[in-house]
Amino acid sequence: MSCEKTTRRRWLQRAAAAPAFLTMLRCGSEPPRRPNILFCFADDQSWPHAGAYGDGVVETPAFDRVAREGVLFTRSYTACPSCTPSRSAVLTGRHIWQVEEGGVLYGQLSPKYPLVTHLLEDAGYHAGYTGKPWGPGNWQAGGLTRHPNGKEYNARKLEAPAGIDARDYAANFDDFLAERPEGQPFFFWFGSTEPHRVYGKGFGKQSGKNPNDVEVPSYWPDEEEIRNDILDYYFEIEWFDRHVGRMLVRLEELGELDNTIVVVTSDNGMPFPRAKVNLYEAGVHMPLAVRWGERVAGGRTVDDFVSHIDFAPTFLEAAGIGVPAEVTGRSLMPQLTATAQGIIDAARDHALTGFERHTMCRPDGATYPMRSIRTAEYLYIRNFEPERWPTGGAEFVSSNKTYHGDVDACPTKEFMTGPVNQRRFPRQYELCFGKRPEEELYRIADDPDQINNLGGDPAYAAAKQQLWSRLSDELQATGDPRMQGQDPWQGYVYHQTTGFGASFNRGLAQQERGEAEGRGSHKPE
Repeated sequence: MSCEKTTRRRWLQRAAAAPAFLTMLRCGSEPPRRPNILFCFADDQSWPHAGAYGDGVVETPAFDRVAREGVLFTRSYTACPSCTPSRSAVLTGRHIWQVEEGGVLYGQLSPKYPLVTHLLEDAGYHAGYTGKPWGPGNWQAGGLTRHPNGKEYNARKLEAPAGIDARDYAANFDDFLAERPEGQPFFFWFGSTEPHRVYGKGFGKQSGKNPNDVEVPSYWPDEEEIRNDILDYYFEIEWFDRHVGRMLVRLEELGELDNTIVVVTSDNGMPFPRAKVNLYEAGVHMPLAVRWGERVAGGRTVDDFVSHIDFAPTFLEAAGIGVPAEVTGRSLMPQLTATAQGIIDAARDHALTGFERHTMCRPDGATYPMRSIRTAEYLYIRNFEPERWPTGGAEFVSSNKTYHGDVDACPTKEFMTGPVNQRRFPRQYELCFGKRPEEELYRIADDPDQINNLGGDPAYAAAKQQLWSRLSDELQATGDPRMQGQDPWQGYVYHQTTGFGASFNRGLAQQERGEAEGRGSHKPE
């Protein structure tokens, strides 16, 4: 029997919600209408780059509307600052150290971990996606027989500026809605590929934005080249936001908006040095706004710490489906249905994040393992292999055919790694491309950019030890192999099949890998 088929335990979990429905039927009342779910997932957008958070340069009217008519979360964190593992965490409700090959870029998914999309489909939901679904990786390699995100809707195209995905996401959403059986609730995954690189250079400035209005973090040089790179990133956020807006309007026209849970967030941080693929705030702190008509009191801001692993149990609870025991995350229904603002649940006082491997940027597929705990006061990071280069270093040619392979190719990287600018900005270069100690500790209120490591300061030794003790206890409790000194991640297959990176795919024949060595870099996914 397939691992995907309903087990007795799962059947019992789903059946647990049935008595309430039966009681309503006996009393002559109709069961509540199950909500639709629209999950809007930007690709590489950091907090706080949205108008609702006070960013005065990027324009995000759709995100701002969802926040205004719903709940704006101020402390939302991805499980991992890398595409594939971030998506694995959303779909399974589990940390990246709990999903095996799903915890690395170009990995795979195991059928042993129930996916929220499949559970919703099994309960009668119409499920589909447009744009970027789970991935990149090989979802079938582990034995999964259904697509992780449901049916694909990517046929509609449009004329797009350079660097922008040509798929007409909103029109594809229309096609999805047109195929939905009457009265059936839906789950739709809108996976934008914006603001993932590559960008149309200069588009941000050409759209009317002023480079002088950009706030440059202190770990990058405050130079025109970098300011314009940030503006190009903003341009792509706005493209994503426009499609969210079109989807909201379509739901409104159909009379479905108020019965739809609309979630707008991102997979991981912006594709710049010391952001994406890092556990600093720019890599893991995510924008998040949620709207659900009258079920969620609008205009509220919630300061509880929440994680991407919380989406799966939230959607299941809202749909009246039992949450599998395998799920680690906790439902956000208490935060959504409350009427208060600020701290709703004092126990939600921290978030955990982790990282193992992004590109193949070290010999033999070596990882750069990190775990972190973020509280209201501190960020503590544990680097398990501090002798390794976090970025891959300046000597190893990575799977994207560049050096410092875990930093996406971009004008900011090119500017900072040039020999002249390395000498002009040694502090910023070291922060973005240098090695790191085993322990990092930052006091967020005093150091919002996390550039002054207190890990070696005796005055903070007690705080550091307390945070590591708390983090290690939770890692032990959730079965992190790192806590037993194990590293299964280095041996996981890197399932890239295009470009030079395919030469690192141990699942391919040696001849095919050899042929890939002569290719150029692949188009970023």
